[in-house]
Amino acid sequence: MKLFSSRPLAIAPFALLCAAPLLAASSGGTYKTPHTEYGYPDLQGNWTNATITPIERPAKFGERQAFTAAEANELEKAELDGIAAADKPTDPKKGIQDLPTDCGRGFTGVNCGYNSFWVDPGTKLIDLNGEKRTSIIVDPSNGRYPPMVQGAQARATERRSRYRGTGGADGPEVRSLGERCILSFGSSGGPPMLPLLYNNNYQIVQNKDTVTIMVEMVHDARIVRIGGAHLPSSIRKWMGDSIGHYEGDTLVVETINFPEQQTVLRYPSDNVKVTERFTRVASNKILYKFTVEDPTTFEKPVSGEVAMNATQGNIYEYACHEGNYALPGILAGAREQERAAGAEKK
Repeated sequence: MKLFSSRPLAIAPFALLCAAPLLAASSGGTYKTPHTEYGYPDLQGNWTNATITPIERPAKFGERQAFTAAEANELEKAELDGIAAADKPTDPKKGIQDLPTDCGRGFTGVNCGYNSFWVDPGTKLIDLNGEKRTSIIVDPSNGRYPPMVQGAQARATERRSRYRGTGGADGPEVRSLGERCILSFGSSGGPPMLPLLYNNNYQIVQNKDTVTIMVEMVHDARIVRIGGAHLPSSIRKWMGDSIGHYEGDTLVVETINFPEQQTVLRYPSDNVKVTERFTRVASNKILYKFTVEDPTTFEKPVSGEVAMNATQGNIYEYACHEGNYALPGILAGAREQERAAGAEKK
């Protein structure tokens, strides 16, 4: 269930540097990373990773990492034009059958369950080092997921089927984590933390021993322990077990031991490791880099880069359970179908 989210500040390009004390700021000068009272680089504040840059690069761009200025302007203008068109008032004389059957972004049907009112993916492409990026993935160099190892797809399909039951609604436990309000749809909470259609805001709070990342989508809270060892593999927490350390002005986080039901980059795995790097490169921007290593799923690691831009205003509670009328409806509908099927057999 979407809550209204704050809009990002307008952000200028920045230099793509990592773990250095002096970084190029968006103003074109040098930027000195602020530090907390404990001497750590200060990453605290409210941030958004909203962007219209896709995770995977469209195949037609090959290994081209950046759009031309003309291409970028065209895409960003098209996004704004689409929003303006969707925001036009609906003729009150029209009935439901007269409404659009294609609301964009893959939403279709008479009612278009999600229309422009509900989505807020941002209006800008990722801008890093003066480049408007064609994809979040930067390695492999084609900006796409690498080939899967033999048997990985079958393993993923089999594991997912265990959580759908014979009819997909045997009980709440077989529904998706997003439907159950346990984790966000997609990978908003991560890791890796990737942008979605809406609620792309985060709050970062640091102290001496931990970094907490409050994720707007489904009110997830990731707690990164600074230093120490990972918990035993028998203990598997939502969003995995995250251990962090600082390398200069960069926070490095390693996460392993994800639970069976959680997928990473769309696929479940017992052996996946995600390494994230957070570097504040300007007063209003964090460079977020990630690498996913999963030798039982992909032939090689997957790496990506995202700009987390400062955002104004507060981040409000994402009251998922309180408005989650769909899940009881799904289960009640399944029980009614079972009763009807039983009656026909008598």
